[in-house]
Amino acid sequence: MNDEFRMTPVDVRAQEFRRAAFGFERSTVDGFRDRVAEELERLLKERATLEERVHSLREQLKAFREREKALNDALVAAQQLRADTEAIARQEADLILRDARLKAEQLLSDAREQERELRRDTEAAHRHFAAYLAAYRKLLERSLAEVDALGAHERNTAEPAAK
Repeated sequence: MNDEFRMTPVDVRAQEFRRAAFGFERSTVDGFRDRVAEELERLLKERATLEERVHSLREQLKAFREREKALNDALVAAQQLRADTEAIARQEADLILRDARLKAEQLLSDAREQERELRRDTEAAHRHFAAYLAAYRKLLERSLAEVDALGAHERNTAEPAAK
């Protein structure tokens, strides 16, 4: 409706018309006026109902937009949290991997050192065994030399008596 021209059903019912000699029939005008007033009243009620519904729908729309914004904010926060969690997990994995590599390198270094020590000990044992064999061989050779010397001495001492 136009804001400049506001009319209520009461205004329509209260409206008086001048009488003229050849005017309209009063009962017809009064009946028409009552029907116009009733229709205006019905339209105003309908308008008020529709305005209430529009207001209610606007409130619902506002609530939905607020929920949508909250959901979007929550989604953005969840995505950021996921990204942060992934970054932290990657950093932790890198640290664990780096630590594992360092430990592996240390274990490998320790194993190589133990291998060198075992090789030195094995070589030392071989040298000691070779020295033991050489000393034992000399002892046996001296013993054989003494046995041979004793055998020669016995033969030398037994020959003059046999003569």
